[in-house]
This record gives sequence, C-alpha cells and structure tokens, in this order.
Amino acid sequence: MSLQFLLDSNVLSEPLRSRPNSRVMERLVRYEREIATSTTVWQELLFGCERLPPSRKRQQIETYLASKVLGKIPILPYDFQAATWHAQERSRLVSMGRTPAFADSQIAAVAKVNNLILVTNNVSDYENFADLQIRNWFLDEPRIGSL
Repeated sequence: MSLQFLLDSNVLSEPLRSRPNSRVMERLVRYEREIATSTTVWQELLFGCERLPPSRKRQQIETYLASKVLGKIPILPYDFQAATWHAQERSRLVSMGRTPAFADSQIAAVAKVNNLILVTNNVSDYENFADLQIRNWFLDEPRIGSL
C-alpha cells in the first residue's frame, strides 16, 4: 500500500491519552501502512516530552515515541519542495489577513507536496490552505480546504 495520510500531532499522540478516541484508534490500526507524519510533528511531540520532568508520564511518552512512532511510521521531511509551497501559500494567506501558525504551515506543506490527506482534530488551523485535503478522524468528517 502507498501512503495516504499525514498525521498531525493531536492524532499521533491520541494513543497516549487515558481514554483515547475509539474512532482514531480504529483508523490508526486500519491505515497503519498508509500513515506518515512530518518532521515538524516529530519535533512537536519530542519537544513536549523533553519539557516534562523525569516521571512515569515522560517515560510512557518516550517509550511510545521510540517503539510506536520511530521506525514504524515514515517521518517525511520539510524539504525544498515543501518550503517553496509553504512560502507561496503563507504569503497568499498573510496578504488576506489570515496568517497561519508557522508550524501548521510546515505540516500543511509536507502533506500537500506529498499529496497526502492531513488528518487532524484542529481542522480550523488548516482550512484556509489552498487545495489541502483534510480529514478529522475524531469526527469522521472528510474536509477539503478552501480554494
């Protein structure tokens, strides 16, 4: 199977919740060979973990990242093609008064240039990006960005 979905941080971290969303968990299993994430998402997850003091929770996150993410899920780079799309799209949105968060713009760019559907629970953070396919596995609503 080929890659179909790029997971945002809130989806990739869902298994760490005390009560993970059953829709998300089912899709993580169903699409396990079709999911990827981005280097920006990896940074967000690792940064969150690094900020925690030594604890059981931190150990749980470190174990999850090492055993379930690293080496199991492709982590796609924010590369030249993504940076180019990002600059053009961010410029378009800024000129419209809709300045997106920089990290979200990078994640959107990696999804777009790899022709992947971005899976997130924060649809509103991404809906202004042109022709970006978005899906919310928490609600099971297919969404496509504006324009």
